[in-house]
Amino acid sequence: MNSPKERIVAGLLAIFLGALGVHKFYLGYTKEGVIMLLATILTCGIVGTVMEVIGVIEGIMYLTKSDEEFQEIYVQNQKTWF
Repeated sequence: MNSPKERIVAGLLAIFLGALGVHKFYLGYTKEGVIMLLATILTCGIVGTVMEVIGVIEGIMYLTKSDEEFQEIYVQNQKTWF
């Protein structure tokens, strides 16, 4: 079974480091994290703005869920985007 992931940690990582996909790596979504990281780095941050907006949206979504909802949706069912 997956180790429990903390909703608050994932939410804050998404809000503050979303452009780099750190929250995706934290949740175990390596492919999605690499996509966000490379999109930001390879475009010298131009697409990073879009990735940061995605991160903020996902962070808010993580933080507005209960711990049980977060575990079910993002850890057990592994919903990777939004």
